[in-house]
Amino acid sequence: MFAVVDIAGQQFKVMENNKYYVPRLEAEPNAEVTFDSVLMLGDDKSTKVGTPTIKGVKVHAKVLEHLKDEKVIVFKKKRRISYRRKNGHRQLLTRIEVTKIS
Repeated sequence: MFAVVDIAGQQFKVMENNKYYVPRLEAEPNAEVTFDSVLMLGDDKSTKVGTPTIKGVKVHAKVLEHLKDEKVIVFKKKRRISYRRKNGHRQLLTRIEVTKIS
């Protein structure tokens, strides 16, 4: 069974007992979080699509850790006018494990 869930404005296809990296959540490690904005629910036999969400379906997950993603280098340059800018960015992430889709 899988579900498409809206987490912090992004859509994730999740399955039970799998781990995912999502944008930083306001929850402590080892805390349970519940996502109720399920956009699609499916299994081998049928698929149910919400308008825009499916009522009564929730995804339960456990927060494992908070971390930063790898550094992304942003480099801007204009030729022949001595303009160079180098900047870096590390996205804040949360690692979750989906425990149950109900």
